Amino acid sequence: MLPGQAKMGRRTPLYEQHCAAGGRMVEFGGWDLPVGYGSQIEEHHAVRRDAGVFDVSHMCVVDLRGPATQALLARLLANDVGRLTAPGKALYSCMLREDGGVLDDLIAFRLDPDWFRLVVNAATAEKDLEWIGSHAALAGVTVTARRELALLAVQGPKARAKTLPLLPTDCMAAAAELRPFFGQPGGDWFVSRTGYTGEDGFEVALPAAEAPAFWTALVAAGVRPCGLGARDTLRLEAGMNLYGQDMDESVTPLESGLAWTVVLDDARDFIGKAALIEQRHVGPRRRLAGLVLQERGVLRSHQRVVAADGGEGAVTSGTFAPTLERSIGLARFPVATDGMVQVEIRGRLLPARVVKPPFVRNGRILVEF
Repeated sequence: MLPGQAKMGRRTPLYEQHCAAGGRMVEFGGWDLPVGYGSQIEEHHAVRRDAGVFDVSHMCVVDLRGPATQALLARLLANDVGRLTAPGKALYSCMLREDGGVLDDLIAFRLDPDWFRLVVNAATAEKDLEWIGSHAALAGVTVTARRELALLAVQGPKARAKTLPLLPTDCMAAAAELRPFFGQPGGDWFVSRTGYTGEDGFEVALPAAEAPAFWTALVAAGVRPCGLGARDTLRLEAGMNLYGQDMDESVTPLESGLAWTVVLDDARDFIGKAALIEQRHVGPRRRLAGLVLQERGVLRSHQRVVAADGGEGAVTSGTFAPTLERSIGLARFPVATDGMVQVEIRGRLLPARVVKPPFVRNGRILVEF
């Protein structure tokens, strides 16, 4: 659930542009960000059908440098950075506590053997930097939070075509050749192709002073400004977790639909590995799956889920999905729960179907109602 307007936070380099465009500003993760510019559904459809741009400068870019950087990340991340053999290759991973609880989920890029770049969540950035820094100091790795960079995400089937002509010449050619889940620097800019909406596109990190002009050029090229509201409906349709809602320090990746991001069968001794091996051995008691509501209503976080056998769980994220024209959600419940369940909404138990996310990918609906 998005926070209200009472509390205000830090401003991104694009704050004035958001206000001038009619953005409704809210506090999110300690930052002032636009929840939308008018119609959230129109912004959602713009990304599914054309192109939209999000200001994600609240997220923190972190550079790690030194000969022991790969070994450090092999210890800190549940996914295996040893798989990043090509320059610019990226992977998604959780960073864990010793008990397997998720400290954060992040993306890691290998830019050269001694230089890795992380993109971490806004609300956990300070905690992450303290955690990473305490281990990096022992390994002789330098950790630099790149707060001087703005970060824009341009998403949609036409996003790359509309963005490429606007990039500086020293990164345009490399960006045009980027494969999915790769990133490459070009001068002071960094362009990647990871995404959080279920659509193709670019994420562009650039000097803060240059961000307003780039934003203006994107909008002039027909890229629609989009806010947190559309970003949430898009990411949920894409079946992507949101830290703090779908997972946190109280759950493990194996209970969060993220087993695919964990490499247990190798020689690494990453933090939290022993706990995950034990959990895999006995079997997780809970799992995260998708729900499609079968009647009118809207799924929201914390709603009670009741299975046919009497087992209970809770919705972690829920919304009305514009692409499906249905209410969908992610929910955590006992492992055996499947088929049809009931969700308590305003005192009524309404039927919902358990499905495997994603719900939508590249504009195509992937689940049955």
